[in-house]
Amino acid sequence: MKAIFIVYNQAYSEKIEYMLDKLKIRGFSKWPQMMGKGSVSGNPHMGTHTWPEVNSGTITIVNEEDVDIVLDKIGKLNSINEEVGIRAFVWDIEKTI
Repeated sequence: MKAIFIVYNQAYSEKIEYMLDKLKIRGFSKWPQMMGKGSVSGNPHMGTHTWPEVNSGTITIVNEEDVDIVLDKIGKLNSINEEVGIRAFVWDIEKTI
């Protein structure tokens, strides 16, 4: 199994949940307000007067064969408007109960 952690501009919240629903990925956890600054490009999302935007984050645990499907959808969403911002990170899940 793999964990996919998706960090995105809050404007993408509904699109992320819709994508997971359409891919029949039922389980996820969400952080509705996250502050930070990307390591590649973009402006800080700090929820302040100077940097008013905020991010959200979603983590889901999927079977290994689903990872590329999810990443492909996220990549397509990002390509529509790279300025809005979305990133995904994948790592192994060794054990679960």
